[in-house]
Amino acid sequence: MTLRSTLLGTAFAVACGGAFGGAAHATPLEGWYIGLEGGAGVVEDWNFIDNATPAMASFDTGWLALGTVGYAWQNHLRVEFEAGYRYNELDTYSFVGVPDPAISGDLWEATAMANLLYDLYLTDDLALSLGAGAGGDFANLQLTNGVVSGEVDQWNLAYQGIAGVSYSIARQTSLFVNYRYLRVVSPEFDFRPVPNDILRDGDDIVKHALTIGLRYALQGPQAYVDSAPPPPPPVQPSGAPRQFIVFFGFNKYNLTSEAMRVISEAVVAAKETGSASLLITGHTDTVGSNQFNDRLSMRRSNAVKGEMVRQGIAASAITTSGRGETELLVQTADGVKEPQNRRATIDLN
Repeated sequence: MTLRSTLLGTAFAVACGGAFGGAAHATPLEGWYIGLEGGAGVVEDWNFIDNATPAMASFDTGWLALGTVGYAWQNHLRVEFEAGYRYNELDTYSFVGVPDPAISGDLWEATAMANLLYDLYLTDDLALSLGAGAGGDFANLQLTNGVVSGEVDQWNLAYQGIAGVSYSIARQTSLFVNYRYLRVVSPEFDFRPVPNDILRDGDDIVKHALTIGLRYALQGPQAYVDSAPPPPPPVQPSGAPRQFIVFFGFNKYNLTSEAMRVISEAVVAAKETGSASLLITGHTDTVGSNQFNDRLSMRRSNAVKGEMVRQGIAASAITTSGRGETELLVQTADGVKEPQNRRATIDLN
């Protein structure tokens, strides 16, 4: 099985897990996080000059382990520091296309990279990540011809491209699959496995990696402390349609026990008054992009509708809408976590 086939198959498995699994809904990653991953690594055939003779080294598929520490913003951008270890055994060592079976060896590398990534959320829990990074690659190449052995260590500039998919398996934990294309720039080894033998002026070393891992957000949504409690529902004037207000946590659309109580009151009132129609309108505060808040407001509206239907209100009698951050209950500047704006209103007509 090729590396590309493995990547596509694993990504499909993660996506299917997102479609059929029962994970709790999660908010986009924000704040500090850590990650750990491991998988398979491939080194492309490496061409170089061996004592003025064109030579090539090919390597078996090996393994790698990576650890990351990063920080994510509300706009879905994140930066991270990545440290890794990679290992591959030498498959063949050739001179002018002719393999030398006497030569064996291995290659291990330590990498230190700084990455910039963007997360595109495809569903509530499934995200596509794209990014790039740059840093250093410390390579240790060991060769032997059965008589003498030698090794060389060297740092070189490296850069990489990253693509992956992730699925939220808990509110602060994501399972992800990543593909990396890593390129080590112009390695020049001064290495003598046999007398008078020098390796230098090699082409770039190109590597491919497929990994699976876990990412954990150190600051979960529940860590936010609001400056003020939600206000009581407004007093409705006599004869006007009754309105109920359901409040939500920061970036959340799950229903709290207080929200369930308010919804139950609205259901009782709708049944007692014989309301022919109900309008549920979702709202958000001003934290996050307009596009994200539009989606979040609709999720809040639909969450309230789902509970009202469960309690006996006909779905056909309910209309839902989402206004994002366009109709604030409390006027604030952009980026303000105002709890009174995180709401859904239920109007009985």
